[in-house]
Amino acid sequence: MDRARPFPSRRRMLKGAALAAVPYALLPDPPADALPPPVDHPSAEWVAASTANHTPADRPTTHPIDFVVIHVTQTSYRTALSVFQNPKKKVSAHYLVRSVNGNIAQCVRERDIAWHAGNWDYNTRSVGIEHEGWVDQPGYFTDALYMASARLTSAICARYDIPKDRAHIIGHYEVPESDHTDPGLHWDWTRYMRLVNSVRHEGASPRPPA
Repeated sequence: MDRARPFPSRRRMLKGAALAAVPYALLPDPPADALPPPVDHPSAEWVAASTANHTPADRPTTHPIDFVVIHVTQTSYRTALSVFQNPKKKVSAHYLVRSVNGNIAQCVRERDIAWHAGNWDYNTRSVGIEHEGWVDQPGYFTDALYMASARLTSAICARYDIPKDRAHIIGHYEVPESDHTDPGLHWDWTRYMRLVNSVRHEGASPRPPA
């Protein structure tokens, strides 16, 4: 049986009634730092990685951005997001592209250093894009995934004046000292680079004040 609860005082009741009568429009806005930061790519949704899994920076001021690194997750979209959000994993990417519909999640701001390449120098100088799928299952590399990723890469290259060629848009396996094989033999580089150089990319959203 619950203990009898004391009745609230008249003063507390009046205070609560007065607050309830205030129009919501007159209540103060939540603090700005409680809101997720705007995304760098207009069509992306913000799904933040753990702050334990990337390094704050102010790129390209603190570090030049010279590369886009293409990855394949070797797991599902949802599992990849949960890995980025787990502070024990010590891994993240700036973006994750979903196979079925090309949905893009931004997990780390482009100005910050994601931990994706397995090489600190390349981490500091690149934007990492993960793609949902497995290297030995080409069915995950859908038209929607290729198109969304190509628009994203094209926009990144435009933002930082990165040449749209294979010397600057590279696979994870091409990062020095990498022991990874992604995006694998089934990734169609010819098609992808053609799309990157032909798609109409989206512009960047305004950068928030420091």
